[in-house]
Amino acid sequence: MNKSKALLMSLAFTTVFALTACGSKNNNEASSSQSASAPAATESASESAEAPADDLKAEDGATLVVWESKEFRENMDKVAKAFTEQYNIPVKVEEVNEPDQVNKLINDGPAGVGADVVIFPHDNLGKAVSAGLLLENDYFQDVTTSENSEASVKAFTFQDVLYGYPRSVETYALFYNKKLIPEPPKSYDEVIEFAKTFNKNGQYAMMWEITNFYYAYQFLATPGGYVFGKNGSDANDIGLNNEGAIKGAQMFQKLKSILPMKAADATFDVKKGLFTSGKLALDINGPWAIADLKKEGIDFGIAPLPTIDGKANVSFSGVKGFAVSSFTKYPNAAKLFARFASTKENQLLYYSELGFLPSNNEAAADPAVTADPLVVGILEQFKNSYPMPAIPEMGNVWGAGQAALTDIWDNNKDPKEALDNAVKQIQEANAATK
Repeated sequence: MNKSKALLMSLAFTTVFALTACGSKNNNEASSSQSASAPAATESASESAEAPADDLKAEDGATLVVWESKEFRENMDKVAKAFTEQYNIPVKVEEVNEPDQVNKLINDGPAGVGADVVIFPHDNLGKAVSAGLLLENDYFQDVTTSENSEASVKAFTFQDVLYGYPRSVETYALFYNKKLIPEPPKSYDEVIEFAKTFNKNGQYAMMWEITNFYYAYQFLATPGGYVFGKNGSDANDIGLNNEGAIKGAQMFQKLKSILPMKAADATFDVKKGLFTSGKLALDINGPWAIADLKKEGIDFGIAPLPTIDGKANVSFSGVKGFAVSSFTKYPNAAKLFARFASTKENQLLYYSELGFLPSNNEAAADPAVTADPLVVGILEQFKNSYPMPAIPEMGNVWGAGQAALTDIWDNNKDPKEALDNAVKQIQEANAATK
């Protein structure tokens, strides 16, 4: 890769972080107050902010429990081992899916059996803080803020208090098997046309986790739907059953003609098996899938999601990071681990082994990241992504949204009726928590 192209990609990465904070320029409301500017790649983290790790002393006899998803467990074991070697603090990694950790900590934390350090997507932050589950990122606040993109820091800030230690930013995009389809389709209409000749003998043109609201949000948002108004902060303004969302749900329902299966059957593992065996041409997936596909030797590319009615596709985007449980017996040790696990060096490890896109400015600008053509497709989709709302009420959206989408897909439910019911469920759940 020539130097000018590398520079452009580095600048694109920085731009993406700003756009992640701002959200889509589509019919969703976009924030005008958030912009991110990464420091120049030549400015080291040590020059911009020193982490006074040596001044924070772990408690005597400290041991830690860290929760991590099963598919990322092996990588986190390496990080935990390195931390133990440096600080002489034993760390046990337990398998708990990242999106489930906040809910599990609500019960396990007070019982004294929860993790000391958790990892979760930023949309769970408001719920976690409101439930009193997290300690502030106070000791490492300055270094966390200086080293990471502004968007990622703001994602883990709630009511002007920083709680998290950002690790990665992400959205999903279109993975395509170049052997089966050399050029990615630009629109869903093209996908449907391609499926007419490709779908046979157990082959599928496209697959995604059908009713997982995280992935399905694109269908509702692109034509003009949204979760909450005022950039995701107004729980009283729900736009999941407006005219645009209903139109998108009709497109979603139409796609069953090219993916004739029950929603629950389109799992991550099923998709991976079909894609790697040459029976799936297009997969909607995220950067977390890149490393495994490379290991499988698949010749694949990544492109922005197909347009809907000529409109650029609006995906959900998010930030994942570490946080320290308020129930930990060893807060200093836990803070040291959260800091250690979120450094530039470890973010580059996550990228190389798992494909996670770094939130750390220097890691994001590292040639190992900017020289990868697969990253470009994710970055292009990031430009039109919309950050998941982080208010506590977001927790009431996932189940209601999935139930509505399942009804539309599996039971051929009228999209308007299903979405109206979902909004009613969200409103009732919101009211019950006030």
